[in-house]
Amino acid sequence: MNKVKVIDLFSGPGGLGEGFTSVKDKNGQTPFKIATSIEKEPSAHQTLTLRAFFRQFDEAPDEYYQFLKGRLGKTPQEKLYLQYPDQYKAASEEALCLELGKDNADITKAIQTKIGNDECILIGGPPCQAYSTVGVARNKGNKDYDPAKDHRNFLYKEYLAVIAKFQPKMFVMENVKGMLSAKVNGQFIYKDIFSDLHSPTVSSGEAPLDGRSANSYRIYSLVKEEQSTLGPQDYVVKSEQFGIPQSRHRVILLGIREDIDTSNLSLLNEINSQVSVHDVIGDLPPLRSGLSKSENSNSNWIKTIQKETRIALKELNVSHPNVVLTMKGEIEALEPKLDQGSLFGCKRNPKNKNPLSEWYFDKKLGSHICNHETRGHIDSDLARYLFCSSWGKTYEKENQFASPKSHDFPHSLIPAHKSFSSGKFADRFRVQLRGKPATTITSHISKDGHYYIHPDPKQCRSLTVREAARIQTFPDNYFFVGTRTQQYVQVGNAVPPLLAHHIAKLAMNILEL
Repeated sequence: MNKVKVIDLFSGPGGLGEGFTSVKDKNGQTPFKIATSIEKEPSAHQTLTLRAFFRQFDEAPDEYYQFLKGRLGKTPQEKLYLQYPDQYKAASEEALCLELGKDNADITKAIQTKIGNDECILIGGPPCQAYSTVGVARNKGNKDYDPAKDHRNFLYKEYLAVIAKFQPKMFVMENVKGMLSAKVNGQFIYKDIFSDLHSPTVSSGEAPLDGRSANSYRIYSLVKEEQSTLGPQDYVVKSEQFGIPQSRHRVILLGIREDIDTSNLSLLNEINSQVSVHDVIGDLPPLRSGLSKSENSNSNWIKTIQKETRIALKELNVSHPNVVLTMKGEIEALEPKLDQGSLFGCKRNPKNKNPLSEWYFDKKLGSHICNHETRGHIDSDLARYLFCSSWGKTYEKENQFASPKSHDFPHSLIPAHKSFSSGKFADRFRVQLRGKPATTITSHISKDGHYYIHPDPKQCRSLTVREAARIQTFPDNYFFVGTRTQQYVQVGNAVPPLLAHHIAKLAMNILEL
């Protein structure tokens, strides 16, 4: 079959691309094929290349799974790629380490080479640092900050230029909600973005290439039925409503070329019950955190937790005796034989049920998992993590789903941050509640684990890369290349592949594939 070619811009580790290439039609065929994907960050590009390599086969070879099991080197370059040079070459030509705005000539040439005169679709999300909550807060504190001079506010124009040049039948553009409230020169920038996307050739000044004709685009919401009365918030997709185990709220724009029939247009299907954190990470092996500033042994790990929580237990006994009972029980039950996991070689519990098992699991991988290792934490943070997770466990039993705020902390566990008690950072430490979808996984998870505390107090740690990847709905056979910090950044910056899969199904129906 002639597959629809996909241009994937600002690809990250490939979340959107994974969603589109995983869709199958009624004949079991995959109608979408990544023609080229563009990512500037080297480690994310390496992950993107490995996934492109995986897709070169109708069925990935045994050597791929041997690599995921840690039996074929620590990086794919070491042995895996050497055994399949042709497929590696094809993957390297598909996934390109280039930067929009800097390498535009090379990017245009690469896309032209890959799609020729064929029709295509475009997917991707321009980087959003200037629109993000953290970015906005940081910029407000900088008196010299001028949004009109921040090129990150206008990266969507690079995306726009590619639309103008190649006139895709459809595009999917993702960004943070902050895009809807960001202003430049006192004007909401989203109004310019929507206007520009409607007429990309006019607004970008770029002419269509390869004999293509200039077209306008209609911008659709994926969640609002009445398309004629859309407000900016109607483009916000709340992932937890569509089977994603995470309360991730993002602007997702579906642009359709004016000559494309939209009679088959439909919305994302909401689910009746949400998928929880425990649903998707409950089968992963329990691990202990590491100790970054003291002897990193199992026995010292337990002694450190006991020591660091002693005063807090006395303080909390007055205000929150129920939390104290939970903490004491968890401390007594600490497992002295837990390890810290590893990049390779861990195994999940196949007996534990997972509602998304068909999406995550791969029979050829069996129960093996990768990217599942903990990081080290300072001694005092172990006590804070145990307190937060015990708080969550205590109140979850009473159907009060909440993580403690800064004002709930006992005095002995208040960190030496000037702003901790100001109210501005009330959630500096946040447990991911067992029975609820997670809060948004972002690249900040690479900085520390404070926002991403594991719900099991007996593990007393932050989430691993694999746990974050599960919450982002990456399949278990998806390996993240790079240092652990780089892996966290990749996972946090990605679009959930399962959500992209749902969007791709809508696209397939619209295009009658």
